[in-house]
Amino acid sequence: MIVDDSEVARAVLSRMVAVHEEFEIVATAGNAGEALDALKTVVVDIIILDVEMPGASGLEALPDIIRAGQGARVLIVSSMAEHGAETSVRALALGAADALPKPGIGNFAGRFAEVLAERLRRIGPVERETVAAAEEPQAPITLRDMGEGELGCVALGASTGGLHALFAFLRALPERISAPILVTQHLPAIFMPHFARQLESASGRIAHVAEDGALLVAEHIHVAPGDAHLRVERDGLHVRVRLDRSRAQSGCLPSCDPMFDSLASAYGRDAVGVLLSGMGRDGVHGARRVVEEGGAILAQDRHSAAIWGMPRAVAEAGLASAVLPPAELARRVGQRVEVPSWK
Repeated sequence: MIVDDSEVARAVLSRMVAVHEEFEIVATAGNAGEALDALKTVVVDIIILDVEMPGASGLEALPDIIRAGQGARVLIVSSMAEHGAETSVRALALGAADALPKPGIGNFAGRFAEVLAERLRRIGPVERETVAAAEEPQAPITLRDMGEGELGCVALGASTGGLHALFAFLRALPERISAPILVTQHLPAIFMPHFARQLESASGRIAHVAEDGALLVAEHIHVAPGDAHLRVERDGLHVRVRLDRSRAQSGCLPSCDPMFDSLASAYGRDAVGVLLSGMGRDGVHGARRVVEEGGAILAQDRHSAAIWGMPRAVAEAGLASAVLPPAELARRVGQRVEVPSWK
């Protein structure tokens, strides 16, 4: 499906896609409203979406389009989607699968056509069983005790729709928690520096893309690079970042599983892991290790999550101590913060 307010752009994009036998154009739309109407009657795997359109912009409508598309992957094709641009980061964190700068109409040929086809192939068809599973009735959830450990480290995992959840969580944290914060968000590596700046702006804390061997610093946010898992390793009294590019069980890179697994080893019962909005089951295996070592796992609830896949997996596995909206999860974490007697 192609969504663009320019009739010429829709026609040119349609021709580019249609020359490849593995793709079929099933619908076009001139704005987000038309796209949402079309998604009531057509099933699509990929939606090519412009950002600047009359009415609701592509970004404003993105969460609704993803929900209406029942898991359809969104490729942003826009003149605003320059590599590393804030618009691309926001789109990807809101759930877009990829972002591609749109050339001027006169340059809609050659290399761009090749890159577009390559991106569409990489995104691939939707796994309908995964999407259907996310809509199945909720299984009974048994909550665990939060535990009595101190707050040694907080690790946050998120994917599709995770940006708003991460912001809401970080804004609701106490001003000081005396612990480092780890973040694994499924985004390409090129966008990570911009993503870190967005987290820094939203949280009021220093945020940076993690580098191998770097010391974890209390109150700092350490972000997994888009091309490596963020692991941590205890080194005497200190804990250091260890980047890992091996294949994770979930197939994601970066993956929440290695982050949680290493968190359990480094912090034991003082570890707190949080699973926020995202499709699939990334994080459930590492979360089990956190619980086995006495730490706590928290999960975003179904009603506040854009995609209740990753948090659902840990909740239904009986690993979560709380299943709540992000801000309330942050307040639960805040209860673990020890307030010094001199304050």
